Amino acid sequence: MKEIELKLQGKINRLTNKTFKFDKRVREGWFSAVYFLKTREIVKKYKPESKITMQFFQKNHGVLCGTDEAIALLHTFADNPEQLEIHSLKDGDEIHPFETVLTISGRYQDFGYLEGIIDGVLARRTSVATNVYRLMKAAALSGEQKPVIFMGDRDDHFTQQAGDGYAAFIGGSTAQATNAMNEWWGKQGMGTMPHALIQMFNGDIVEATQAYKETFPNDELIALVDYNNDVITDSLKVARVFGDELKGVRIDTSRTMIDKYFLRNQHLLGTFDPRGVNAELVHALRNELDSEGFQHVKIVVTGGFNEERITQFESNNVPVDVYGVGSSLLKINMGFTGDNVILDGKHQAKAGRKLRWNPRLEKVDFE
Repeated sequence: MKEIELKLQGKINRLTNKTFKFDKRVREGWFSAVYFLKTREIVKKYKPESKITMQFFQKNHGVLCGTDEAIALLHTFADNPEQLEIHSLKDGDEIHPFETVLTISGRYQDFGYLEGIIDGVLARRTSVATNVYRLMKAAALSGEQKPVIFMGDRDDHFTQQAGDGYAAFIGGSTAQATNAMNEWWGKQGMGTMPHALIQMFNGDIVEATQAYKETFPNDELIALVDYNNDVITDSLKVARVFGDELKGVRIDTSRTMIDKYFLRNQHLLGTFDPRGVNAELVHALRNELDSEGFQHVKIVVTGGFNEERITQFESNNVPVDVYGVGSSLLKINMGFTGDNVILDGKHQAKAGRKLRWNPRLEKVDFE
């Protein structure tokens, strides 16, 4: 099998604090753990000029994301940010267990209260980027890198879309579902038709697809074909009408449903789970499209896909062309820790922790 090298999204320039729409209450400590706020007040009173170095790390292999956001937070909300010395890896860097990804040096009262917020930013963004990266590797197992659309809009609070979409982009996803997910680098969302559109035409897939084509003539025409739980019949209907104009069909069959194809061909049952978007259904759809000369029509699958399921599909050469994935990419599994390890130029840290300087760190200049 041809080896596929998945390349991370390289960036020359960092995102800046002009990119992000931070809540102004960060400065008030609204989002900081109260013990950080109390520590800041004590330090102001007893150790006002002491300088510390804080370092951040985590315990897994992954794809780093969130450093630009963390640095922008410091530039926006730290007191005297120009006096801080910041060293950081870049979003998109592969990272290893216990590797230092960010260090901040300066007076504690100027930035210490942001520790937990930075942990959270790095944890969420790195988790999403790493999840996407691993899933993209799974989507290349057949020898060809299959596109993956990030469809996480319905799986979390809408205020997270911009950051999650950016992290998915860093991890390697091909496209994002909403405009907000593309906001930080100026792209637009990608999508075709939902079930609601077909409902508005009383389940008539051909009529709904025609309306879509006439309204958005410059879009690639991709029909959603599981509304009537008969994906092969409806796929052939739209293929026969639209021919070369039809670029793809999308299957999103519920995991609790058995497509009518298997009810008509019950001799196929008994050796596999026929529910949802399964390999046998995709194979049958590909065969039926090809037999009528529609080899150009791509098959897009969505609904409950994750790294494990895509790995199974790709390892068995299931003829999927594009995957759409949502909730599995949003699992937070990369927790970061911020440790104070240097005090006034000398080692001072809790037992078991010390400065672990990383030669890959780059100095970040204040803007």
